[in-house]
This record gives sequence, structure tokens and C-alpha cells, in this order.
Amino acid sequence: MPLKKKTGLVVSDKMDKTIVVAVKRQSFHKKYRKTISITKKYKAHDERNKCKVGDIVKIQETRPLSKTKCWAVIDSEK
Repeated sequence: MPLKKKTGLVVSDKMDKTIVVAVKRQSFHKKYRKTISITKKYKAHDERNKCKVGDIVKIQETRPLSKTKCWAVIDSEK
């Protein structure tokens, strides 16, 4: 089974070796026939603390590293 990968925006870097990444996607509402924007936040492991707020990053699914963290940063863009 391939590992999941997502791209998102860093919204918080206050924790040590952890960032919060907001991933946006668009979906179609079945009843109201409108396009809605859905944002989900993921906690990702940043080993070198190099990602800052506003960076675009790629994250990849990994083994659970803590209670809420099971993603790791694989690429960072400024």
C-alpha cells in the first residue's frame, strides 16, 4: 500500500520538532450543489525545525510518533 502524501501551508511552528500544516481541498455539496472549501490540520514531524509559518510543505504519512502526530515533512518550499 503506497504512503499518503499531502501538500499544505504551515500555520504553526511553536512546538519543538513539530509543525501544524493546513491542507485545503474542495468538495461538492450533494444537497445544495455548491463547491465548498474544506481545511484540515495535520501535525507533522520537522526534525531540524527549519519550517516557518507561511511555508508550503509536502508531508508524508509515517508511523505514529506521538498521540496526534503521524506525518513527517519530506519537502519544504519558501
